[in-house]
Amino acid sequence: MHYEIIVVGGGHAGCEASLAASRMGHKTLLITANIKNIADMPCNPSIGGSAKGIVVREIDALGGEMGRNADKSQIQIKMLNSKKGPAVQALRAQADKLVYPKEMFKTLENQKNLDIKEAMIEDLMIENNKAVGVITSDGEKISAQAVILTTGTYLKADILVGDTRRREGPHGEKPSNYLSDKLKEYGFKILRLKTGTPQRIDRNTIDFSKAKIETGDDVYRTFSYDTIPSYKIEDQIPCHLIYTTKETHDIIKNNLEKSSMYGGLEDIMGIGPRYCPSIEDKIVRFADKEKHQLFLEPESIYLDDIYIQGFSTSMPYDIQERMVHSLPGLEHAKINKYAYAIEYDAIYPTQLKQTLETKIIENLYTAGQINGTSGYEEAACQGLMAGINASLKIQGKEPLILKRNEAYIGVLIDDLVTKGVRDPYRLLTSRAEYRLLLRHDNADIRLRKYGYEVGLIDENRWEKFNNKLHQIEQLEEEAKEIRITPTKETNAYLETIGSNPIKDGMSLYDLLKRPEINFENITHFYQFDYSQEIKDQVEIHIKYDGYIKKAIREAEKMLKLENKKIPADIDYTKIRNLASEARQKLDEVRPTTLAQALRISGVNPADISILTVYLKKEYANESN
Repeated sequence: MHYEIIVVGGGHAGCEASLAASRMGHKTLLITANIKNIADMPCNPSIGGSAKGIVVREIDALGGEMGRNADKSQIQIKMLNSKKGPAVQALRAQADKLVYPKEMFKTLENQKNLDIKEAMIEDLMIENNKAVGVITSDGEKISAQAVILTTGTYLKADILVGDTRRREGPHGEKPSNYLSDKLKEYGFKILRLKTGTPQRIDRNTIDFSKAKIETGDDVYRTFSYDTIPSYKIEDQIPCHLIYTTKETHDIIKNNLEKSSMYGGLEDIMGIGPRYCPSIEDKIVRFADKEKHQLFLEPESIYLDDIYIQGFSTSMPYDIQERMVHSLPGLEHAKINKYAYAIEYDAIYPTQLKQTLETKIIENLYTAGQINGTSGYEEAACQGLMAGINASLKIQGKEPLILKRNEAYIGVLIDDLVTKGVRDPYRLLTSRAEYRLLLRHDNADIRLRKYGYEVGLIDENRWEKFNNKLHQIEQLEEEAKEIRITPTKETNAYLETIGSNPIKDGMSLYDLLKRPEINFENITHFYQFDYSQEIKDQVEIHIKYDGYIKKAIREAEKMLKLENKKIPADIDYTKIRNLASEARQKLDEVRPTTLAQALRISGVNPADISILTVYLKKEYANESN
């Protein structure tokens, strides 16, 4: 049996990788240990969030599936940080835990060029240091031109609760016990990571009157640029906010030694997520805090399970009972599923190229939690990029590498391959130095062209996008041309909205530069026949024009260093006066540009200066 591309693993990375590869015209096989778990949501029942929501928009802009699927399955959706600037705004949706995987599986099943097979992969087929296929636990060999590993948390997975350790995956399935050992034999450095999940509570046993209700937005929202909203705003399912209590903290402090991570198990090697820690970690690390916020989130309209966001733990079951019952409204709660931690193998991502192809074995790509990330969104975008780049390589075309000023996806991948990870990587707005350029509203303007060029955006979607660009340009021109005069009525209205009166004529474009003025106010003077999306885009352009131009200038400085290539065959031992740490890190990461080299931890500006001089002297033609 032969395929062009084999994708191992049916999680969020695997779904995007297999869809991208098959849609780009390649005969693709998705292999998963359990077909029922394809696109599963083993942890939080949500898509998006701070920075992550922008990633979902970027996936959609490139032609990926996560945004469209989230729109099909959301039961509540809202814009985070809506009262703050556009650089930090992002969508977050509660996704129906049953509907999301069902809809994704339906998409996979109906996809041309894509087959799905249930099997456990135990080894790779390697010839001349190239991946040429996979070997199942039954000994079956399936050949391919490229292999993409998206194994999630299943490599030597251990479930941890109190002083117990069970070798199994998130739903009690058999994990992959041999593949990470094989990767180690092939020369990969393996690290051990940990993540966890909280309890699921029977909604009928919660007193919601003791919690603050958190509703969805009262305007229609979608992740995908191509989704027409069909849900009813008033039918969105609410979440609820509560806080830990002094009793909660006392129970945890008095039983820390029973937690898997704090003495319950002595052989813990995995490092947990810094930015999504267990409740034990929060209590210990933030001892001065009297309380921590928790969200009660519905998992599905078909289930009674409520997810306690922020209450991940590896405490024994009896302690978990006491912890849950110490929370307001959960005094008599019934736990349908107990919390646990999971420990698993991953690879050091500095062993990857920016295409997500491994440096050690050609035509082998990795994506998702195997690369040290956390989160469905981080996994999905890596899967998409691995699928795109594996396809482009087979086609003999240049890879698609997104820059840090082009996409959060570019930030994520660059961080992974340049800096590596110590704990599970979570994408944050603070990681992006050009976040004003990487906004929720302009993901398609930044990336849709790439999706069209690689073949994931069809002509209809491309035409719709170009029409949007035309409307944005047209509305900006109209706003510049239409002027208002300083009449008594005009200034009286401006006064009512807290804006200064005008003394001379002023264009609507200049009026919109005022922070207190928006398009809703502008309609008092002139009715524009454009969608709210177009108006919002133009308003951001106008209000943040100076800041955006400044960010673009800063990005252009960085791009000059990105254009300074470092030859692949460079021998860092021959560069005199390089700091020993810099030499070691440069040799490990093998950066392709001076800009990437500068971002490596342990490499300072003095080292870059020395490297620059060396390149000019030894590689004059390549570096100019």
